[in-house]
Amino acid sequence: MADYEYTTELDVRFRDLDAMGHVNNAVYATYLEQARADYYADIIDVPLPEADTVLVNLSIAYQRPITADERVTVALGVGDLGESSIPMEYEIRTGEGVAATAETVQVVFDRETGDSRPIPQDWRDRITRYAQSVE
Repeated sequence: MADYEYTTELDVRFRDLDAMGHVNNAVYATYLEQARADYYADIIDVPLPEADTVLVNLSIAYQRPITADERVTVALGVGDLGESSIPMEYEIRTGEGVAATAETVQVVFDRETGDSRPIPQDWRDRITRYAQSVE
């Protein structure tokens, strides 16, 4: 499991809840997306919509439900970077502990051709520097 060097806090919104009063399973993916967007903005210094990455893999292991009265923390760690791929591991946590773990892979792509392209060197440098600064 990766070290979770980055965290972001999220509120559970009423719209996140299902008929049983739990956060709907699909919303967990939205929490991951928000954590990714925060990471890209804060660490890579690129807004996620401008990052030219696509999500190619998403896996979530649910451990317990989240309810309306809980605050959510998403912890994120970046794994070994590939040529064009950025793997991330997550824990979705509340005051009650870990609610889910997840993994995603984003791939950097060329908007004109749709082909993958190498991760920009300045991104690699920022990701590496940040990870080293929190060790």
